[in-house]
Amino acid sequence: MAITALNSPDFGDLVALERSVPAAVLDRRTDIRVITSIPGRYLLGSRRDERGNRREFACRALNMSARAMLLAAPVSGPQGERVIAHFDQFGRLEGSIIRVLSRGFVMSISATEAERLRLAARLAWLEDHKNHDAHEARKHERVVPRNPYSWVTLADGSTETCFIIDMSASGAAVSADVKPEIGTVLAIGRVIGRVRRHLAEGFAVEFIQMQSIDALPALLLRR
Repeated sequence: MAITALNSPDFGDLVALERSVPAAVLDRRTDIRVITSIPGRYLLGSRRDERGNRREFACRALNMSARAMLLAAPVSGPQGERVIAHFDQFGRLEGSIIRVLSRGFVMSISATEAERLRLAARLAWLEDHKNHDAHEARKHERVVPRNPYSWVTLADGSTETCFIIDMSASGAAVSADVKPEIGTVLAIGRVIGRVRRHLAEGFAVEFIQMQSIDALPALLLRR
């Protein structure tokens, strides 16, 4: 299913985040560099569940070359920590954190030269085709906000920064450092909902009341 990127003034936060990264980190003369918004998921070695398994979180690749990429992400680790990221377009990419940002991090991409050439070819194709399905995307209800950051408020009043994977008039898929039990009533931004199911990288919330998709950015997303 095609996914719409919702235009919002909140995207300025992510633009500022990207511009804070030195060009030398992300750009190499031998590489194709793509500024885009690709949904994916990632694992950090230091984040594990009660069984000791690595936890998955949702992310967005905002700026990418065959050597490094900038991820908008709800949870980060220290510089040097190992990262495993998965994207439908690129498969599994491994590397380590080379810069920690307030709303994400920059990670290197570990690969052989042959693997880098294949990745550069995919990036070149993506750059040539990334706008071709924009018209089709507008037909679908599910929306990916261009600035995905919000916050979860639990019944005890505690809050946690979260990452909106996607949203619709009836609910949202969320990734955060917490994973409330199914049935938990909470708020995402200023919208009250109930946790309906767990996802590999987070959880799905059904809103108590149907929302207007046009009004959601102001209610759901952090400015």
